[in-house]
Amino acid sequence: MDIFDFFRRDRYAALSGIELLEAEKGYACARMEVRECHLNASNAVQGGAIFTLADLTFAAAVNAYGNLAVSLQTSIYYHKGVESGTLYARARAIKTGRHVATFEVIVTNEQDELIATFVASAYRKDIKLPFEVEEEK
Repeated sequence: MDIFDFFRRDRYAALSGIELLEAEKGYACARMEVRECHLNASNAVQGGAIFTLADLTFAAAVNAYGNLAVSLQTSIYYHKGVESGTLYARARAIKTGRHVATFEVIVTNEQDELIATFVASAYRKDIKLPFEVEEEK
């Protein structure tokens, strides 16, 4: 099993159509093609769909270190509404310690316009995951 197999088991992200593109220690990238099911009543992408994209990307980047990590805190800032196209999320480590790690996830559209900024911290448990990943960028 590799990290991509592991995150394909994330049923909610799969239901949301999120595809993990890259994952290594301290970095991950994912995308989500906007579908009708992502739209709210005003035909904009629902904030929860954007949050799910950012959260899965954060999870891949922090769990790539090889230990199970669980979220401690998250916040998201929505900068621009979007109604169609493809969204991309890129997670990068800000600070990693033995147990606590903090990440920033930038969500953009196809034109590389800033859609949302997600900041999260995780607790890295002493539970090994069943895969090995490359060194961070």
